[in-house]
Amino acid sequence: MGFSNRSTQDVIYILVSFVIAITIHEFMHAYTAYKLGDDTAKRLGRITFNPISHFDPIGFFGMVMIALGYPFIGWGKPVPVQPGNFRGRWARRRKEGMLLVAAAGPLSNIAQAIIAAVPFQIMWREGIGSRDAMMFLQTFISINLLLAAFNMIPIPPLDGYKILTGILPSFWTPILRPLEQYGFMILILFIFVGNRMGGGSVLSAMTSPVINALQQIVYVGLI
Repeated sequence: MGFSNRSTQDVIYILVSFVIAITIHEFMHAYTAYKLGDDTAKRLGRITFNPISHFDPIGFFGMVMIALGYPFIGWGKPVPVQPGNFRGRWARRRKEGMLLVAAAGPLSNIAQAIIAAVPFQIMWREGIGSRDAMMFLQTFISINLLLAAFNMIPIPPLDGYKILTGILPSFWTPILRPLEQYGFMILILFIFVGNRMGGGSVLSAMTSPVINALQQIVYVGLI
């Protein structure tokens, strides 16, 4: 949807949804790492729901561009994790621990979407609540599903890549490591390739099936 098709209200709803969703997303990364024994993020003040602590200026600019209808990516400040600090059984299972830390972000977005869908469905079925409230809830759900699907793409530095490396046998680690230095450039390329050729972006093609599947879960029973 281009800028000309979005009202100021739409842009605000999208930005607010992004800020809330990404704040909780980053909080869950930090909190999960802390529960596994790594207090790096805690010492940096990242186990908080204060959006300022998770603010990344370039990532926020990306959110603004998305809200205005342009093909872009947005993000919060990455949470530093030191798997060498994991304690207990996770000290011996660092790869699996990193998988849990990575998965906590997208799973939090799915949980947020499901929670927001409850009042949305009630308003829908009972015909109560304001139109603005329903529009915001629907936007919030959509943004969370977008973030969940996007972050599960197995390309570094996204969570999906860390989840993938946590699942694959250890011998894949050195094979995939060179990909890490080019991951962000690959994402940017995927965004613009399809759009420049007049079609949907490659990223859109990768995330749409996941978003559609998640929508079936979130809106289950909504008729």
